[in-house]
Amino acid sequence: MTPQGPQAPLEFGGPLGAAALMVLLPATMFHLLLAARSGPARLLGPPPSLPALAELWSPRALLLLLAWLGLQAALYLLPARKMAKGLELKDKSRLLYPINGFQALVVTALLVSVGVSAGLPLGALTDMLLPLAFAATLTAFIFSLLLYVKALVAPASVLAPGGNTGNLIYDIFLGRELNPRICSFDFKYFCELRPGLMAWVLINLALLLREAELRGSPSLAMWLVNGFQLLYVGDALWYEEAVLTTMDITHDGFGFMLAFGDLAWVPFTYSLQAQFLLYHPQSLELPMALLICLINAVGYYIFRRANSQKNTFRKNPSDPSVAGLETIPTATGRKLLVSGWWGMVRHPNYLGDLIMSLAWSLPCGVSHLLPYFYILYFTALLVHREARDEQQCLRKYGRAWHEYCQRVPYRIVPYIY
Repeated sequence: MTPQGPQAPLEFGGPLGAAALMVLLPATMFHLLLAARSGPARLLGPPPSLPALAELWSPRALLLLLAWLGLQAALYLLPARKMAKGLELKDKSRLLYPINGFQALVVTALLVSVGVSAGLPLGALTDMLLPLAFAATLTAFIFSLLLYVKALVAPASVLAPGGNTGNLIYDIFLGRELNPRICSFDFKYFCELRPGLMAWVLINLALLLREAELRGSPSLAMWLVNGFQLLYVGDALWYEEAVLTTMDITHDGFGFMLAFGDLAWVPFTYSLQAQFLLYHPQSLELPMALLICLINAVGYYIFRRANSQKNTFRKNPSDPSVAGLETIPTATGRKLLVSGWWGMVRHPNYLGDLIMSLAWSLPCGVSHLLPYFYILYFTALLVHREARDEQQCLRKYGRAWHEYCQRVPYRIVPYIY
């Protein structure tokens, strides 16, 4: 197979790095699942024992996963509150996307509430996390292969910048097609926020209910983790349209990297704090709980205000809330904000993200490093993503980006990084 079109620089260490990540990411996820339920709960070092294949493979878990994906796909197809246009593609077209993710969350919450009221043993889901994670990983691998095959007959105009090198492993990992669709159903957009984020909330709720079964009532720490992360997911789905301008949608192909991340990594790794609390309960006094709430509120305020300012400016630079902000013109006709939140650091939304991630982990105490894996991982992820974004913006804006970097020298944390 010959590559099609100009090639972007290889990322993630090229084919060798992609192959390593396709092994290391699932291995890390399973290590975290096993460590959270073990007595020592060590982040570093092997788990006390490895699961047998019978503990991983479960037809029932696979059916549950497929039923969940089917439910979310059906909700995706419901009439949307609005249809939004994506960014302009190579062929000058703009795809339409349904903005109904929050609607899907509400319907899902109602269905789960009815089910629990009718006696659905949602807490039993906690005993199936390993086989569910295995089923999600298997699904991501198969899905990635099918997406690769689909892209073989796709026209060059719909291929992603970096996913058609001609190397099988690298292209399966990164994804060859930018926006793989069947009719109007966009697979990448569907997976980006819906099944994984809502499964994360559902797993958290199952862990809370199981803690109530075991100890009579959920702990304050468990309530905080559930509440903070539900707010985050609800925000993402309420402002779903904003995802259309992210690197995942505009630049990256849809392959194993995003499929595994969306379907497996997010629900089973991001719920790590709630998993830890179920097996390692923590006492949390009210003053400390209020301080943690304040930290989360500060992080969320920065995250939401920065994102809202950027989204408002992109939609309507003449809006009164952003019209007075200082900008730098670029050769593309777009302008770069150099005041407001985006004049403080280049990625103030990442700063808010990191502050919130600290608040999610603090209810787990400080006796174990394991609950803080999310902060360590997310810091590495955001630094890497920021570096990728830096290179993309440099290619896109040229000298204007150099000027912007001189005006806004700090990337994520003011006066530090």
